[in-house]
Amino acid sequence: MLYRLRLFLAFFIVTIWSGCDDNYVSPIPSYPVGLQLNLTSTYSTFKNSTYQFLLFENRVNVTDMIGYGGVLVFSDIESGNTIYYAFDMACPYEVKRDVRVYPIKDGLGQVKCEKCGSVYKVLNGVGWPDSGPAAGPDVKILRRFKTSLSNDVLFIYR
Repeated sequence: MLYRLRLFLAFFIVTIWSGCDDNYVSPIPSYPVGLQLNLTSTYSTFKNSTYQFLLFENRVNVTDMIGYGGVLVFSDIESGNTIYYAFDMACPYEVKRDVRVYPIKDGLGQVKCEKCGSVYKVLNGVGWPDSGPAAGPDVKILRRFKTSLSNDVLFIYR
């Protein structure tokens, strides 16, 4: 009986834990993503900044993998600490490599598609459309990538 209880608890915990993953299926094709940003030397002004963007429309290093339409990195703040979010720059409504979203000047944590005009909120890492055709009945959310900070190097991956 104790074995079954432990088995049930292990299954329950794994189920809950896996439920925290992003289950959204993006219309953006799943391309490889792999960036390493040194926040001490190369991107020192981005380190500990808030509400700032870095855009990678092309590879900087030969080993960089920038997804389908490029990588957009946004710095946010949570509990007094800088946190980083990354998204594919391709507009999920247009689904074309060369139709991208760009930061809105003075639009706190918002990006806008250059073609369809959809505005997305990247603040708090949501990638949710605020307005435009992407906010319609069939909502299109930006494809989000994972980030990890280790020894002042920000890793971005899928």
